[in-house]
Amino acid sequence: MTAEEAGRILVVDDDPTVADVVARYLLRDGHEVECVADGAEALRRALRNPPDLVVLDLMLPGMGGLEVCRRLRESSPVPVVMLTALGEETDRLVGLETGADDYVTKPFSPRELALRVRSVLRRARGMFGPVGAGLVRDGDLVVNVGAHEATLRGEELHLTAREFDLLAYLMQHPRRAFTRGDLLSQVWGWSFGDSSTVTVHVRRLREKIEEDPTSPRRIVTVWGVGYRYETAGGHA
Repeated sequence: MTAEEAGRILVVDDDPTVADVVARYLLRDGHEVECVADGAEALRRALRNPPDLVVLDLMLPGMGGLEVCRRLRESSPVPVVMLTALGEETDRLVGLETGADDYVTKPFSPRELALRVRSVLRRARGMFGPVGAGLVRDGDLVVNVGAHEATLRGEELHLTAREFDLLAYLMQHPRRAFTRGDLLSQVWGWSFGDSSTVTVHVRRLREKIEEDPTSPRRIVTVWGVGYRYETAGGHA
């Protein structure tokens, strides 16, 4: 990893063994790492001096990981990678709904987590786009892939790294139907994974770009297949 790819990482986990292992692997990757065991303290530090990325455990004493993520999202676009335990599928989906960019399920490979962190950081910084640099426009919705910016009716859209990548990828392939597996592979870079991740991100995107998210005209559902991007004048 180059110096430009490294970042300041805040690791939030009340298990000192897990926090130590995660920190060692991230330090080995060249990152600067700070560990916090308390959700409320983590939120204070993240808001006072925003890190480049937060590794956030769901199960924390006092203020839980979901609440930390929700409050962080209200005031900061900092990327979040959540740590979830096996059997916490509902919490994981709620975490994605709350704004997490990615998740890793415990027990996890520290090396896998380090790779996920690297991927989310690179995407959040716009170091590469889903297809390449360029401007994609659909009426009053404009995505600048190179600058990693999206606007709707002239107002900036506050998108997470994954939301941005998904929107850019779909807009760069209009009228093409993708399965959830296709999108996991092309946008997330996963050869396998929970397809509900895609469902959650599509729902969040619709809430931000559709006039009526319950009757979408841009990101439409292709029944039995997945999703397709229509132009603003398309039909659900």
